[in-house]
Amino acid sequence: MNDKIDYEPVSNDKAHLKNVAEWEASKVITPEIMETARKILLRVIDGADVFKTIRANPVPKHGNISKDALVKAYREMVANGEIQEDPHLLAKIRMKPNRTLSGVSTVTVLTRPFPCPGNCIFCPNDARMPKSYLPDEPGAARAFQNHFDPFAQVRSRLDTYQALGHPTDKVELLILGGSWTSYPEDYQAWFVQRCLDAMNESDSESLLIAQQQNETAAHRNVGLVVETRPDEITESNLKYLRKLGVTKIQIGIQSLDDEILNLNRRGHTVQQALEASKLCRAAGFKLVMHWMPNLLGSTPQSDREDFMRLWVEADQGLGFCPDELKIYPTQLVENSDLYEVWQAGKYLPYDTETLIDLIAGIKPFIPPYCRVNRIIRDIPSHHIVAGNTRSSLRMDIHQRMAENGTRCNCIRCREIRDQAVDPTTLKLVDYSYHAAEAEEHFLQFVTPEDKIAGYLRLSLPTRSSPNLDIADLNEAAIIREIHVYGQELPVGMELKGAAQHAGLGKKLINKAIQIAKNNNFKKLAVISAIGTRKYYESRGFSRGEYYMVMDLTNK
Repeated sequence: MNDKIDYEPVSNDKAHLKNVAEWEASKVITPEIMETARKILLRVIDGADVFKTIRANPVPKHGNISKDALVKAYREMVANGEIQEDPHLLAKIRMKPNRTLSGVSTVTVLTRPFPCPGNCIFCPNDARMPKSYLPDEPGAARAFQNHFDPFAQVRSRLDTYQALGHPTDKVELLILGGSWTSYPEDYQAWFVQRCLDAMNESDSESLLIAQQQNETAAHRNVGLVVETRPDEITESNLKYLRKLGVTKIQIGIQSLDDEILNLNRRGHTVQQALEASKLCRAAGFKLVMHWMPNLLGSTPQSDREDFMRLWVEADQGLGFCPDELKIYPTQLVENSDLYEVWQAGKYLPYDTETLIDLIAGIKPFIPPYCRVNRIIRDIPSHHIVAGNTRSSLRMDIHQRMAENGTRCNCIRCREIRDQAVDPTTLKLVDYSYHAAEAEEHFLQFVTPEDKIAGYLRLSLPTRSSPNLDIADLNEAAIIREIHVYGQELPVGMELKGAAQHAGLGKKLINKAIQIAKNNNFKKLAVISAIGTRKYYESRGFSRGEYYMVMDLTNK
């Protein structure tokens, strides 16, 4: 399988390869580290605090050991019969538990460099990387290390998750690299197939076979995400994305001001971005939008006004209404065309305080149906020529909001995370709004404290909604997403009070059926991921050409 697609070799940058080698060496768990990890683990079992015990037992010439060493020691001691298996102990020593608190493990992979259809002045230009990426960003470094091979990237990430104590039963695959829909279709198909092969732990003869195998694989794909430009979205490539199994699309809209877009050579208009969002929504995709403050020509005040236009409903104006949002403040790097503009004195990056004030002021206006995934890019600070270099911007912003007496109502800020759930106290709230050419219902189960335990996105197309010529969607309401929270656990290992095991998914679907029928839809379609098809079959849905479909005429 690996020789089916030929791709250009990556430049063997010696300095970068040296950095990769040093990074790999730092990850080696030596016998000395393992001995210390075992001692720490025994003290934690006796009731000691994990972090205090780690800090009290540094390893000479290494420092404090990492939690992955504790996880490795735990597994060896269980296998040797020295201690009993204890899921609660494993959860305590698990590294970065927030990574799977949403119930899903995210695996990020990067495509090989392809020519970008855009010419944005703010993007770094590095021939070794897809446009806008730098080789020492965390995800890009992993891709470079694995020569952009999709199979190797996925296996490496899954192995890391398991080493850190995270189950990997449910995997969201995030494919980054720029304008995915502009890539050759054979490359797209091969790339997805090899990612699935890595999850399936076997080679396959075709994409279809890899998809079929993944439905019951140990690592099931429960979401497939790609990123692209608004002007690279068409009806035909949306159909192809569904053939691949894609469920979520990231779109770089960057600004809702045509003048700003033109100044930054973005290459598309606001109207093109809106039309792309209409098409994606009509096809049932979850929509992640990228928005960039501090572009050339903008000011903090114009950014505030621009941001608010994202949330204007279709009956009042635009109707972008993204499901998820990535806020990417413009970061000035030397190998970008914006650098020359800055040198000429025609561009001024915002300082950290300006950014904190700006985002802390706009974040409370985000509606409860949107999740803010990121507030800053993972560009290493040594690349940033001027402006903010703080990577802890999200924490700083939330501190500022607390000082201002405000709060953010986005999904991420309301996730129940690892809290136990009493189903009898949950309230089902139907938050409805009008996006472009669709009536949206955000169904959410919330606690008395307004923490969100699970949600469903239901889209009701209007008469003016784009006709995609897909039989599955004729006269159909569309479930675009179902998500129930709780720390991901291995199949069969349920924790008392976990939201994922309170039957919330079934209740959300039943409510969606009721709303669809009340609005005279004859079918209910679901944009199902590959690894969730059997779940929907168990809920009464049948397989269509691109979607899971339920006939409502007999309901």
